[in-house]
Amino acid sequence: VPVVESGGGLVQPGGSLRLSCATSGFTIDAYEMSWYRQAPGQGREFLASFTATDIALYADSVQGRFTISRDNAANTVYLQMDSLKPEDTAVYFCRALHWTNGVTYWGRGTQVTVSS
Repeated sequence: VPVVESGGGLVQPGGSLRLSCATSGFTIDAYEMSWYRQAPGQGREFLASFTATDIALYADSVQGRFTISRDNAANTVYLQMDSLKPEDTAVYFCRALHWTNGVTYWGRGTQVTVSS
């Protein structure tokens, strides 16, 4: 499986989690690496990604609370999530989109539940 997310779980409001997106079979610097999430009954929502110039972009809903990072040597992307809220409850997905040929990989997701 080219992309595998991990690190989800149950956390109390205000808590933190760090998600990992481990890749295999390709190098992440050739891809736009992004995080998305999907809550029950809703569409998939963009959260964060790196631009071609290595600038991190964030959705307004997570700006200041979530941080995307990556380890090119390990071909892994992370999403540090702080100050979690119940509305952050969703399945979180990692996406790899090749910069030039459009090849796209999605992981199967990892569940994050924020509840007291």
